[in-house]
Amino acid sequence: MAGNNSLVINVDIAETRVALIEGGSITELFVEREQDKSPVGNVFLGKVTRVLPGMQAAFIDISLDRAAFLHVEDVVPQEDMDNLLNGEDDEEHEAHADGDDPAAPEAAVKPRALARRVTRATPIRDVLKEGQSLMVQVSKGPIGTKGARVTSHVALPGRYVVYLPTVDHVGISKRIGNDVERKRLREAIEAVKPPQGGFIVRTVATGLTKKQLKADVGYLVKQWETVSKRRSEVKSAPAMLYEDLDITLRVARDYFTENVDKIIIDSQSEYERVRSFIGTFLPERVNDIEFYQGRDPIFDEYGIEDEIARALSRKVPLSSGGYLIIDQAEALTAIDVNTGRFTGKGKDVEETIYQTNLEAVQEIAYQLRFRNIGGLIVLDFIDMERPKNRDRVYKTLIEALKKDRATTTITRISELGLIEMTRKRTRESLGRTLFEPCFFCDGTGQLQSKATICHEIVRQIRREKDSLPGYKVVVNAHPAICDMLKREHKAALEEAQNRFTRQIVVKPHKEYHLEQFDLKGA
Repeated sequence: MAGNNSLVINVDIAETRVALIEGGSITELFVEREQDKSPVGNVFLGKVTRVLPGMQAAFIDISLDRAAFLHVEDVVPQEDMDNLLNGEDDEEHEAHADGDDPAAPEAAVKPRALARRVTRATPIRDVLKEGQSLMVQVSKGPIGTKGARVTSHVALPGRYVVYLPTVDHVGISKRIGNDVERKRLREAIEAVKPPQGGFIVRTVATGLTKKQLKADVGYLVKQWETVSKRRSEVKSAPAMLYEDLDITLRVARDYFTENVDKIIIDSQSEYERVRSFIGTFLPERVNDIEFYQGRDPIFDEYGIEDEIARALSRKVPLSSGGYLIIDQAEALTAIDVNTGRFTGKGKDVEETIYQTNLEAVQEIAYQLRFRNIGGLIVLDFIDMERPKNRDRVYKTLIEALKKDRATTTITRISELGLIEMTRKRTRESLGRTLFEPCFFCDGTGQLQSKATICHEIVRQIRREKDSLPGYKVVVNAHPAICDMLKREHKAALEEAQNRFTRQIVVKPHKEYHLEQFDLKGA
């Protein structure tokens, strides 16, 4: 592995992959393809295609394959957005926004809205109509069959702060636990922020001076001015107004923290680009960026390819001999814990189960983060009789998930050993990015048995025998089905010929699907 903590970037033809290595293990993997770039963070001038009062939502055309989803609470009224774009702060519309940003604000501090408050109770037809153009930002990329989710409340991320042009609010990352530091950062950002808009101070801003924060604030305010100017120039929707950084610069901005020792890149041009980018806000760390010149592919050199193959299999082994089974369905992901070969080395059964579950907790937390599994997740631990053991496993899971950047909610472990949890999902899971459903079984992992298909053929002959011309019935099918009809089902086929008074001829076709067959008269 590439050191204890590092970012390994593989730039290939039309694809870039980034592995975040922590403590010698890959904890996150990002993949971006030229034809499949994530739209998250991009700002568009969209066009309302449908307004759905029953759902309090609308569908917005932003030039992606599928229309984006916009909920009424994410709408900024057009008049107020125009004022914001023109740099006007209408005092008449000052109000409190609907709650704090999840990334940081304290509960007692509520943002003053620069736009009128639109709540769940506001009829969506009061603020949107079909055919209307409006500016939106993608907050969640397309996942599965669902389109992207968008919001009118734009958030422009920088290295140290996130700029919120539509609300007047300063929030501090929850991960900054020191009250003195939180107060100092709040005062510093209040002193340098412009009259319009709010900011969220990110975790990496800990210890920064007012001057360093001011540089990031100024950069983001200029970005918003560029978006505003672009909006005034665009005449028709849909159109892109702002594109977020590509994956290489994005991970350098968001993940190259004091806990990451170095960045290793295998592309000369990207190496130079990242050095230049890092040099603008972390000049003292430019020498921590390395250009990989080895003969083997960079992911092979650092054992990342092997780790990807191991970590993405359905069955994940545990070092004790137990294992996890991970099944990702449309609505939820189920993770089942099994003892396997682990017998506990002479310990009682309850202790063996407890130790297996404790080990599984660490692997589950790792797998959720590495595979980027989101949505509803059900964890099926091995049943534990002692309440104190269930409580320890639950607390260990909470502690293990603290390393995860994604927001999680967890229910307590039940007497049956089940935990229900959710993990915020903003992009497609790694499994669905790298794999696609099997075309042969249609993603079910199962096919009809050959015997079932043979019996179905006989039933179909009975249905169609009177409508087929001639004295023969020709069965066209997969060679494996034909072989079974001639061998194991030979007696049944002869009985069918006698009963239907038709000669049945079996004809194999290699190109047929195992379940495919058809009948012809001859």
